[in-house]
Amino acid sequence: MCAWAADSRIVVGVTDANVADRTHIPVGDLAALVEAFDIGEVLDRRHLVDGLMNVNWRLDTSVGRYALKRVTDVPIDRLRRNLAVLPVLVSRGVPACAPLPTVSGDVIAEVGGSGYCLFPWSDGEHVRGIDLSLPQVSELGAHLARLHAALDRAAEGAGLPAVPASVAAEATEAGRAVQKADRFAEVVSARSADDAFDMAVSTALRERKLLLDKHAHLSPEGDVPMGPHGWTHGDFQYRNLLWAGGELVAILDWDRLGIRPYAEEVVRTAQVQFGVQGVFHLDRVSAFMTGYRSVIPLEPAALVDAARRLWWKRMTDFWQLEFHYDRGDRSCDDLFLADEALLHWWTERLDTVEQAFAGTA
Repeated sequence: MCAWAADSRIVVGVTDANVADRTHIPVGDLAALVEAFDIGEVLDRRHLVDGLMNVNWRLDTSVGRYALKRVTDVPIDRLRRNLAVLPVLVSRGVPACAPLPTVSGDVIAEVGGSGYCLFPWSDGEHVRGIDLSLPQVSELGAHLARLHAALDRAAEGAGLPAVPASVAAEATEAGRAVQKADRFAEVVSARSADDAFDMAVSTALRERKLLLDKHAHLSPEGDVPMGPHGWTHGDFQYRNLLWAGGELVAILDWDRLGIRPYAEEVVRTAQVQFGVQGVFHLDRVSAFMTGYRSVIPLEPAALVDAARRLWWKRMTDFWQLEFHYDRGDRSCDDLFLADEALLHWWTERLDTVEQAFAGTA
């Protein structure tokens, strides 16, 4: 059974003009989508607030209930390729949602300058990592490992490109990161001084430059990550996972399907799931790693290497500020402030956190 999102996360009204614009479907476009997917008369349409990049709605129609997704953050051709993998994964027991085709047999409907895809609906919940029990956390790690194994087996049959012999992950130099910080500091200083986010960013940028100066010598060595690599989900985190009855019932949002080191996705997943409210919940990190390694026995050294690379990426990256100041998109503002708090906590306990990722804490 396919799943999408819990009704408790549905919002009907919006007041922010930016959000209203993002979540609006012109009447003509909606009519074209109904015709393209042949889903009968739309009786109710509700925006789903979970999700940061793309925009999703629940559609109640005369023939059923569906989840509609407007694609805004990935090229249409790449998403079409990614969606083609899902029926293969479903046939192999992966809890995923296969897209519904248009009447012409495509999985994407291009309407009004946007691409849309449609999925069956059933209820589920997005559960934060810190709200899972430790056995569920361990099982989540095993789910991710089984997904990696399934993608490895399904890649050729699903038409994915062959995995290369090696992958590179170049680390940003500290000096380059300081230049980025200075650029945003100049942007902030030119704006109104009474904006709370601007003031928080100004302080954060000053503190980030101090961190970079103090810890530049701890940046990752080399540009070839340790451990095996292959096809990965790319955004395996709670907003893209649905639970029902204590079980994981669906893995959503395959926009970022790509070839990466397995340890990179394992570590990033643990950070997003269990690095919240400015701290790492290290018992959950350890349980997640134990679950993953019960299926795919990644070496502790590969996990430590991935953890150090992710820490340095967080130290040198300002993507949320690019969204805010370069694109005028405030949807990720809260992530910047939360990640900044976690970065400081993580940096002060770098060895302890890496031991948890390695399973040696």
